[in-house]
Amino acid sequence: MQNDTVKITRRAVAWGGWLLVTAAAWGSDRLPPPALDLKLAAPIRTWDEAVPLGNGAMGVLLWGEGNCLRLSLDRGDLWDERPSSRFESVRARFNWRTMQQLVASNRMAEFNEIFDANYDYDGPPTKLPAGRVEITLAESQTIESFALQLATAEGLVRLNSGGAGRIFVDAADVNAPVALLQLTGPPLQAVELKSPDSVKKLGYPPPQTDEDQNGCWFEQEAAGGFAYAVAVGWRRVGQTTLLAVTVATRDEGKSPQAVARRRVEAALAAGYDHLFQQHRRWWAAFWDRSQVFVPEPHLLQHYYLVRYFYGAASRRGAPPMPLQGVWTADAGSLPPWKGDYHNDLNTQMSYMGYQPAGQFEEGATFLDMLWDLLPVFRQFAREFYEAPGAAVPGVMSRQGQALGGWGQYSLSPTMGAWNAHLFYLHWRYTADEHFLRTRAYPWCREIGECLRHLLRPDAHGVLKLPLSSSPEVFDNSRRAFLIPNSNYDLMSLKMLFLALAEMAAASGAPEDAAQWSAVARQLGGWHTASAGTLLLDERTPLPGSHRHLSHLMGLYPFNLITTDGSPRDRQIIRASLAQCRDFGTRAWCGYSFGWMAALCARTGDAEAAWRHLDIYARAFTLRNGFHANGDQTASGFSSLTYRPFTLEGNFLALAAMHEMLLQSWSATPGQDDWGVLRLFPTMPWRWHEAAFADLRAEGGHRVSARRENNATTWFEVVAGRDGVICIRDNFGGRQPDWSRPGVRKVGDNFEINLKRGQTLSATLSRPPRPPDAPADVRCRSSSARDRALRPWPDQNRFVWSACPAAD
Repeated sequence: MQNDTVKITRRAVAWGGWLLVTAAAWGSDRLPPPALDLKLAAPIRTWDEAVPLGNGAMGVLLWGEGNCLRLSLDRGDLWDERPSSRFESVRARFNWRTMQQLVASNRMAEFNEIFDANYDYDGPPTKLPAGRVEITLAESQTIESFALQLATAEGLVRLNSGGAGRIFVDAADVNAPVALLQLTGPPLQAVELKSPDSVKKLGYPPPQTDEDQNGCWFEQEAAGGFAYAVAVGWRRVGQTTLLAVTVATRDEGKSPQAVARRRVEAALAAGYDHLFQQHRRWWAAFWDRSQVFVPEPHLLQHYYLVRYFYGAASRRGAPPMPLQGVWTADAGSLPPWKGDYHNDLNTQMSYMGYQPAGQFEEGATFLDMLWDLLPVFRQFAREFYEAPGAAVPGVMSRQGQALGGWGQYSLSPTMGAWNAHLFYLHWRYTADEHFLRTRAYPWCREIGECLRHLLRPDAHGVLKLPLSSSPEVFDNSRRAFLIPNSNYDLMSLKMLFLALAEMAAASGAPEDAAQWSAVARQLGGWHTASAGTLLLDERTPLPGSHRHLSHLMGLYPFNLITTDGSPRDRQIIRASLAQCRDFGTRAWCGYSFGWMAALCARTGDAEAAWRHLDIYARAFTLRNGFHANGDQTASGFSSLTYRPFTLEGNFLALAAMHEMLLQSWSATPGQDDWGVLRLFPTMPWRWHEAAFADLRAEGGHRVSARRENNATTWFEVVAGRDGVICIRDNFGGRQPDWSRPGVRKVGDNFEINLKRGQTLSATLSRPPRPPDAPADVRCRSSSARDRALRPWPDQNRFVWSACPAAD
């Protein structure tokens, strides 16, 4: 994060030392310490640098300057679902058959007119902003700083002369969201409630407004009978002013403003302290699920901030996170990219990090939405693809409406296969057989049925789609349609069908499993150059630096090409990553660095994983931690220097950290194989100490471990299912002292049979000192903590000049 974010001192390292003392030191209190809190100096003059608060349903951005305090409001279910006015004229031709005809005849102007028609940036369908509260403090008061207390999800405002503000969005009740703000000091000058001007573009009537001595509200009539209201109320007790703010919709009652006003009155009557206690308990339970420590303060802070985002922006009972979660832009315009659900990377990567952290309730909200939309996806498969089963639009509204856009990707049928992977991972990480039988396999099976229908054998019997692409290579040109199947489509299809085979077998349907396996085999092999470099399709090389690493899907997030695979697999990994290094990062976005960090961690390059993660955190985040697509430091990491905020980059960084600490993927997807536990598999040399507690592994296992002087010295596994547990021996020749008998060495792994709930732990000798730095770690000075960025003079390649953190 940027330089004016508070610098974390040795307190964070001391906290890590406490974690490392003994297994018993984990204790029951896993709250992030104050050293990791977000602290921002005033003024904050723009919404996207604000302190983010939320409870999954409602979001609040806390910012301001001078004596003006601002609360930008959002709610996840505020949507205008009307189709674009331009869509009606092309509806009859908006289908897969027409798409194939236009591509075959190279009529791309007509193609774009039809398939990009519904993506109207100035009209519906679109996410809606809720509004803003502006509070004018007394003339004698000035805002000095802001903070986010992670442990309790509380925003803090420090005022001059000892004044202060506290604010939270009640986590305990997602169905009646309300924020409470408590300010100490003189009475307020004014409280103004502003409805968003941007909705005027949608043809809405002016909002109805009213106010009295204790509050104000507005109600906005929207489209199709939908309406929403924002209300704020206040009361003065001694030297304290308490304000309550909420957003309500017509789905909660015929009169949204009446619902909102009752909610505000109830919150004011309950009081700050009473509601805060239940809110605090909810967050204590949230943080208790797992714990992580690495000795890199800014990365540790970002990790915990992004974990916080899951609790603040994603909650069962509320809509899942679209591009900006519950923090829709408060910039006087409709949200960037309509604030929609992009299924060509954004949604999938936003929900790739919750599984190891154990945030299953927060992650399941996306799967809940996908499940509830299954009838819509079936209709889309019938009407657009003329196919059975179900298909997910690559770009969609909250109700699953296909929004169009660049048709090569927004209407690619394989986007649903990537969504299906999240159902598969949820089952793999929970080992929940009921979820497998009632949700994961049924949903994924319908996606598989649609895609199997679209595939046709070529002259060699290899199954091919009629059209194929690789997001978002060659933009929206005719060239973007690659020779079927692109590696992206091939990898997405093969991962889906292998997962279906595995899930069918586990569900007691062996005949189905055999059929899915046969489809996976019939897809053929990867498209590579002679040196092993992955191509885009059977003939097209990656043309240069590109933001979307879509041709590398088989390496990560899928586990189709792995370091545990064949020598050819390892050659593919080496050659493809070398090509990315040679092409450089000029055309990358922020999320590309997080993705590459996770990819390097998965494939065993610890220093590269750390370097990309560090670059991401320093150059592609705003000072409040929000991911920005462009390089915010003008350091030359990317030619893109713009700052639209989307969340997937944040969650990719979280996923990369998990990959560095613990891996559990199987090298043989599609088979009855729960993979190998890899403890601290890709740790950079500079991380001499690290620890984690109760990270989840595939198989439902809970794993804890600590690392000292660059070596694992203790670990514990609590079995999540009956069966064999395999632990990779990456202990450098040191023999574990096991807590129970029966552990045997099989090849590169230790193996033991455990029943669900049984615990295995081990201790290992502690090396007397860290090993010497490897050749690719360069040190400027033994005491320096800051890093210096140096672009190479040729191409767009970078070296990181760095020193290990001081002990």
